[in-house]
Order: sequence, then C-alpha cells, then structure tokens
Amino acid sequence: MLRQQLNDALKTAMLSKDVRTVSTVRLILAALKDRDIAARPKGISEGVGDDEIRQMLQSMIKQRRESIALYEQGGRLELAQQEQEEIAVIERFLPRQLSEKEVDEAVAAVVAEAGAASLKDMGRVMALLKERFAGQMDFTKASARVKATLGG
Repeated sequence: MLRQQLNDALKTAMLSKDVRTVSTVRLILAALKDRDIAARPKGISEGVGDDEIRQMLQSMIKQRRESIALYEQGGRLELAQQEQEEIAVIERFLPRQLSEKEVDEAVAAVVAEAGAASLKDMGRVMALLKERFAGQMDFTKASARVKATLGG
C-alpha cells in the first residue's frame, strides 16, 4: 500500500513539475529498491513490507535532521533548507507523529500496563511502545522518557 502511494506521488509530482518532491520520492524509491534486493536472500521476493518502509523513512528523516544541524553549523543555510523540504516530503508518507504530551501519555500508559518498576523493565516497555506506535514517535526521545519515568 505504501509502495503504491510512493509511486502515485511520483507520478503526480512529475505531472505538476514539483522538482523537490520528484527528487525526494526518487531517493525513497531507490532506497526501497536496495532494501528489496537485500531482502531476496531471506526469501522475501515480493519486496519489504510497509513496516520496514516506515522504518526506512524514519531513518531518512533522522539522517536529514543530522545534516541540517551540520549545515547550519557550517553556515550553509540553503542546504539546510533543502534538507528541511525533503523531510516535509518524506513525512507525507508516515502516520501523524504524536505530540510531546501524547508521547508522555503513551509512555505512562505502557509503563503502568507492563507493571514496570525499574530500569530492568525498560526493554519490555520499549518493545511494547515500538509495537503499538511504530512510525508515530521518535523512539530515542521516548527511550529517554521511559528511563526518566522508571527512575533512571
């Protein structure tokens, strides 16, 4: 389904001559093709699933955010702006991101549900969060919140 959305977005962007979207979606599709090829030896011949595509998109956003920080440090604001535009295109294919408050509420609910009491339970809590909120939150930040909640 996500794969079809990407292909449709590429066609639409090409028709409307949206250069940034065309180039960004092409980058996504190229990375997706690499993932599909890498999955073949594992017996996945029809291509990777939507969950793995979402993970790939999340990592692409993370890479761009890191690049933005470096470009801004180096005074290359036009390149930072380009990366920001690419992030906006990539985010169109991801579920809505949870707000800070929603992340805090999700962490509190999962910690309570899991009966987590110490940092030893952190792995179980993070696994539940990743299962339920894949693609909806930054798990690096969520991890820090779980650690704070569990007294780390």
